[in-house]
Amino acid sequence: MAGPNLEVFKFGMYILFPISIMYYFGTNLDGKFTVPDFWPKPGQTHRIPYEREEIAKELERLKARNLEGKIMRERERERERATGEGRGEGE
Repeated sequence: MAGPNLEVFKFGMYILFPISIMYYFGTNLDGKFTVPDFWPKPGQTHRIPYEREEIAKELERLKARNLEGKIMRERERERERATGEGRGEGE
């Protein structure tokens, strides 16, 4: 038999191997596992308004954008009706 030294060595491996793996994968995570330019920069994203005036301005901007889209859709429908390209009208 190998004796108590082998048992001490095996016990040490059972303890140190998982700890060393956790230490390796737990340190310097930014250098190992990051993807460059994955998250947008702060200037490239939309800032959430918190103040009452900012919220009102944002609502007005959204309403104007929605109204503009609605007007464009109506113009497109009128153009389709004028040319007879609507659904079911050409048959």
